[in-house]
Amino acid sequence: MRLFNRVFLCILLLRRGLPTPILYLDTGFCKFQNEISKKIEHAMSELSPKTENVAAVLKVFAVMEALVEGKKVSLADLAQRAMTSKTTAHRLLQTMVELGYVEQDAETEKYGLTLKLFSLGARSLTEQTDLLRVADQAMGKLSRVTGESVNLGILDDRDQKVVYIHKYDSAYSLSMKSTLGLRNPLHSTSLGKALLAWRDDDEIRERINKMELTKLAPRTITDPQELFAQLQMARSRGFAEEVEESEAGVRCMAAPIFNYLGKPIAALSISFPMFRFDESRKSEYVDLLRTAGLTASAGLGYQPAKN
Repeated sequence: MRLFNRVFLCILLLRRGLPTPILYLDTGFCKFQNEISKKIEHAMSELSPKTENVAAVLKVFAVMEALVEGKKVSLADLAQRAMTSKTTAHRLLQTMVELGYVEQDAETEKYGLTLKLFSLGARSLTEQTDLLRVADQAMGKLSRVTGESVNLGILDDRDQKVVYIHKYDSAYSLSMKSTLGLRNPLHSTSLGKALLAWRDDDEIRERINKMELTKLAPRTITDPQELFAQLQMARSRGFAEEVEESEAGVRCMAAPIFNYLGKPIAALSISFPMFRFDESRKSEYVDLLRTAGLTASAGLGYQPAKN
């Protein structure tokens, strides 16, 4: 979003015949002089209402992202990161303060997000309440038996990624750490594979064709046919697996969770550091994982087809 924001504003400057700022890296942000910000504001004031509204929305999200990353941020820093003037940044912040999403520290005068944004996000997961409830019990058992990291993920159709919505951290000090809300590619994660494998073949091919099979680790699959074949194998075995495909030194296994219609709506996984994975216990891990997935699915009304 920040990159798109910057590119968008630079294009506006070029189209208006205004000089574009020289970009250089500094902790991930492009620094702009105040005079450039003023020219951006002037250019935006001459835009059509629709284009101006889009630019305004981009600025709002740029400010929010800066607050998320910086925790407590000064007006000057926010204006710089949002590529706007202090006047505009202050106006946006005051509106957010009035709405209850932002607060200002009386002593430092720095700005930070309130819990209202978190509350809004939590409420958007209301439809996932049953999933979290039934998955939590299964995940808790997996965590206690294996001592390893256990994650729950769902599919983000818009971005074609897996989103982590619940987790149990490992009992070991050296372990895999995940962040709630994290989005990872489908092709390189066991969770992503488990979310894909139990769909119709035509849908799987369609989704694979839309993916960028970027190489992220030593053994990431970048060939569409190989990925399709591995998904079919996962479906036949009852679990998905990735070995150093998302991150070097990490091995993960995942199983799907089905709703009452038999559709895969989530997946749960166990993550191991390679050095701690006991190959002799793999079948045990698989049984635990598949049982956990089926238990959570049954809690959502799923009934496996009878042979």
